[in-house]
Amino acid sequence: MFAVIRTGGKQYKVAPDDLITVEKLAGEPGETIELGEVLMVGDGAAVSTGAPLVAGASVSATLVAHRRADKIIVFKKKRRQNYRRKAGHRQHQTVLRIAEIRAGSQAGGGAAEEVRDGA
Repeated sequence: MFAVIRTGGKQYKVAPDDLITVEKLAGEPGETIELGEVLMVGDGAAVSTGAPLVAGASVSATLVAHRRADKIIVFKKKRRQNYRRKAGHRQHQTVLRIAEIRAGSQAGGGAAEEVRDGA
């Protein structure tokens, strides 16, 4: 089983026991976080897509750690003007371990469509 979730303005394809790094989320290590923005849920050949979200679907994850990404260098220069600026930046991140994927009820009246391979 897999799901496509949206958090921090980005989309991630996740499965149970996956370890993902996302933009910083509130919480302490060891806490359980519910991610409700599920765009797609797949189980074998059956795939349910939302419009834009799958109704009632959610992903449960355990917050493993907070960390910072590698430093990126921001360098600005204007040639022949003796203008140079150098700055560094490290983005805050949260590491999540996906615990469970719960597919929503599909009897909601057309909010999600079901797609099957070969049919």
